[in-house]
Amino acid sequence: MKKNMGTIDKVIRILIAIVIAVLFFAKAISGTLAIVLLILAGIFVVTSFISFCPLYLPFGINTGKKKE
Repeated sequence: MKKNMGTIDKVIRILIAIVIAVLFFAKAISGTLAIVLLILAGIFVVTSFISFCPLYLPFGINTGKKKE
């Protein structure tokens, strides 16, 4: 897997995951919406740690630094 995520992209994803977790534990979201958002938050965290987003491949997106 070639890394295709930059630092800013990873930070934004982790911040979104934290916001979702806070909303869940504060009981601001519940039910099916909470489950879907928690799964999305988990995906965001995992993709941030491995610096690879599979959805970027078909679109040719790379937010990482360009090698010269």
